[in-house]
Amino acid sequence: MSYLKFDKALMVNLQQSLFKELLQTNKSGAYSYSTIVDCNTRKYNGLLVVPLPELDGKNHVMISSLDATVIQHGAEFNLGLHKYPGDNYSPKGHKYISQFECDSIPTTVYRVGGVILSREKIFMSFENRILIRYTLLEAHSPTRLRFRPFLAFRNTDELSHENGQADRSYEPVENGIRVKMYQGYPDLYMQFSVQNEFSYAPDWYHNIEYMKEQERGYEFQEDQYVPGTFEMPIRKGQSIIFSAALSPMTAAKMKKAFEDEKSQRKPRTSFTDCLKAAAYQFYNKQKDGQRYILAGYPWFECRARDMFVSLPGCTLSADDPGLFDAIMQTAEKGVRNFMEKKPLDCDIREIDAPDVLLWMIWSIQQYAKSEGMEEAIEKYGTLVLDAIDFIIEGKHRNLFLHDNGLLYSEGKSRPISWMNSTMYGRPLVPRSGYLVEFNALWYNALCFAREIADFKQQDYVADNLQDLIKRVDQSFVQVFRNGFGYLYDYVDGDYSDPSVRPNQIFAVSLEYSPLNKMQKKQVLDIVTKELLTPKGLRTLSPKSMGYNPIFEGPEDRRTWAYHQGTAWPWLIGPYLEAYLRIYRLSGLSFAERCIYEFEDDLTDRGVTSISELFDGNPPYRGRGGIAFAMSVAEILRVKRLIMKMSESN
Repeated sequence: MSYLKFDKALMVNLQQSLFKELLQTNKSGAYSYSTIVDCNTRKYNGLLVVPLPELDGKNHVMISSLDATVIQHGAEFNLGLHKYPGDNYSPKGHKYISQFECDSIPTTVYRVGGVILSREKIFMSFENRILIRYTLLEAHSPTRLRFRPFLAFRNTDELSHENGQADRSYEPVENGIRVKMYQGYPDLYMQFSVQNEFSYAPDWYHNIEYMKEQERGYEFQEDQYVPGTFEMPIRKGQSIIFSAALSPMTAAKMKKAFEDEKSQRKPRTSFTDCLKAAAYQFYNKQKDGQRYILAGYPWFECRARDMFVSLPGCTLSADDPGLFDAIMQTAEKGVRNFMEKKPLDCDIREIDAPDVLLWMIWSIQQYAKSEGMEEAIEKYGTLVLDAIDFIIEGKHRNLFLHDNGLLYSEGKSRPISWMNSTMYGRPLVPRSGYLVEFNALWYNALCFAREIADFKQQDYVADNLQDLIKRVDQSFVQVFRNGFGYLYDYVDGDYSDPSVRPNQIFAVSLEYSPLNKMQKKQVLDIVTKELLTPKGLRTLSPKSMGYNPIFEGPEDRRTWAYHQGTAWPWLIGPYLEAYLRIYRLSGLSFAERCIYEFEDDLTDRGVTSISELFDGNPPYRGRGGIAFAMSVAEILRVKRLIMKMSESN
């Protein structure tokens, strides 16, 4: 029995099923993404969406959807579903769905009278190819299938409209055709595992609507091009495979390719299995061998901070330390090029953000805790010490070490932390000066570096680090702690920001902290009281000025809410780690309940994954990207921490 299964009652109810989306990636940046009833609701949806570095480096929708029609006794039953103006859905193929499940791969079962047809979709790993297998499970009469592909050939940030520049020609290939709508694009191959009849009937389908774009205040109507239809007979027990890709595939190889890919998919039979499978969705391996973690889907790239925060959870907590090393090989190259003022030579964005080196050191610290200090030092000890020296020597253009031992950054002109929303080119949350999590991470990094220096018997380095640690130890509490027992979010000159935000939790959660136990508990108490929700920590307390917890509507409304009260799942990781540092074994039951609050989200918005953020008020709806690496990673990491503490009890 599948862990992720939806019955007919839910599937035919569009008020529920249209809000459940499913993502499949190929671990090289391409993806297939739609709702569980295959009605696209976003411009980012598509059956085959691929990055095209030779064009503009962005993701492009090649095939938007593929409508299948069952034909018996001359009667046609179209299984597709599209939204048109006037809240009109056509051809309403969702009414034939009897069940949908996503165990190892997404499988939809259709019932049309006496016909039972299953459809399985799989995205081949590290190849821009989607395979769809249709199997006729039951039929009492001769049956035929007809397929109608809807083509887009556009950037995911744009929409297509009927035009005279589109190339409507095609070339026959084995069991299919090859098309290229516009110059600069690669050829698209659409093929089947069996012989079929292609009927050339070029046409544009007008005004297909995307309800999510309409809600977001963007253009939401599109025209899509259909070159014609493929038709073939199918007998009971027979399987027919459709392939869409940027390169051809022989029909004889399709069955084996499908079965090989399916055998590599681990069943999602538990919450943990789902999280591990979701973690691998963010893995990105390029042809040049470089490896990354993408920040999320559908519109994110590889961002340095997100990558280092996500790295331990998406690799170590998924029982794959080798993947940590592979990604770090690319990351270290980028970091060293940055520190040496050389071209990055990699696709890691925002590597110059002032906290990136601090998060990198934290990530390596997690590796040490998982794989052992000796192995971590052998592989990454020099990198940690070099990064610390880079900061101490003032070589970072926006990370300044002051005499009090604290790090100062200018954040008034551009956002410098993970709270990176902007309005009219300026930070919406202008955190500047001494940022609380920067300096909590700094203290932790210095202490970890001292451990490395001690292990390497570099006494001079260790002594210098110890002197700096003592300065931070004294200054941190003086600068950040206020009379109410919590920590200022940032301090810049005479201004101390009193907003109650979650960034202070890192002064409690990290391995090393300048706070004593009483001070840690006070911070934890106020974060619990004012920021904790079932879906993570709010970005701002309801008692603070500017609280705006609902992330919906046009872009400006969403931007105002982005870090002003919304709840972020990734923050549940440091929060529960802090909680367990204070309450130890007595806090395990509470921590487990907090983690399992996210289990329902695997079947809610982004099926099999965790959203970027949630509304800060009930009913805590999922918002933003439907799959976010930091969300999945930190839930998986702290879940593993809970499990280890439980086993040691």
